[in-house]
Amino acid sequence: MAHHKSSEKRIRQDEKKRVHNRYYKKSARTAIKKLREITDPEEAEKFLPKVFSMVDKLAKKNTWHKNKASNLKSKLSRHVNQLSNPSVQLPEEA
Repeated sequence: MAHHKSSEKRIRQDEKKRVHNRYYKKSARTAIKKLREITDPEEAEKFLPKVFSMVDKLAKKNTWHKNKASNLKSKLSRHVNQLSNPSVQLPEEA
């Protein structure tokens, strides 16, 4: 257990931050899942900027790594583009 006031305070701050980060991460993951389930191209295109915003905010605050955010955005935009243009097939991921 902590013996210093500063370490006790740090423990309290870390717990608050953990709960905060957990909420926003889960919200983003749910939004991503929802976007991947959408089959209507117009609806997906309207929802995509909201998801991008959530992902960017998590990357900006270092909750997610910037490369993870970039990879997610790339895959999601490819998914939405594939919905609007079904003739272009995505390669199978290994």
